[in-house]
Amino acid sequence: CCSYYMYDCCNLSRTEVQTVVKLILASGSTRRQEILRTLGIEYSLLKCNVDETVEMMPPEDTVQTLAARKCTAAKALLPCGNERFVVISADTVVSYENEIFGKPKDREDAVHMLSALSGSIHHVHTGIAVSDGCKMTVESETTKVFFRELSIDEINRYVDSGEPMDKAGAYGIQETGALFVRKISGDYFNVVGLPVCRLGIILSRDFGIDLLALSEGNKRHS
Repeated sequence: CCSYYMYDCCNLSRTEVQTVVKLILASGSTRRQEILRTLGIEYSLLKCNVDETVEMMPPEDTVQTLAARKCTAAKALLPCGNERFVVISADTVVSYENEIFGKPKDREDAVHMLSALSGSIHHVHTGIAVSDGCKMTVESETTKVFFRELSIDEINRYVDSGEPMDKAGAYGIQETGALFVRKISGDYFNVVGLPVCRLGIILSRDFGIDLLALSEGNKRHS
C-alpha cells in the first residue's frame, strides 16, 4: 500500500483526473509509513530535504514550523494538473525542562538525552501539516511521557544497540525503548511520530477526506 511517488497523467481520462485524490506522505520516517500501512491507508511516498534550522521558539511552534516547511517543499515538487494531491508531513521533537531533544548527533548526545530523561517526565511534540495546494492546515499534538529510572549500564547498552540514533529524544517507544516508559498521558501514536487521531480530524474537517472510509475501502479490495 506504499509506493514511491510516480505519476503518469497519460493513463488517466480527464474525468478520472478530476475525481482522484492521492495522499502523499512527505516523510522518510519508517515509523510514520508503518502507521499508515497499519491503518490500511494507501499513499505515495515523497521524501525531500529541507533546512531544519529554526530560531529559538516553543517546541510546539518548532514542530509546526518544520512540518509546514516540509509540506511546502513536497508540494512544490508535484506536477500541476487536475488530479488532487493532498500532502501530509510531520516533525517530532522531545522537550525536557525547556530543552528540545531532536535526533541525537552522536553517541555522547544520545547518552546525554537518556540520562536527562531518566526518572523524569518529558513531552513529545509532533507538528503535522496537510496541504492540497489551495490551503494548508498546520497543528501540533503533545503527549506527556513518564520514564523510570535508568542505570548507566542500561543507557550505554541501549545506545550501543544503535536504536536511539534516528529517533527524537534518543528512544523509540514502539521498540526496545518501551522498556523505559512507565506510562504516557496522551496519544501513543504521537510519540511514535504521527498523531493519527488529529490527522483524521484535519483531513475530514478541512479537506473532506474520511480516513475511516478509505481504510475500509482499501481493506475490502485487498
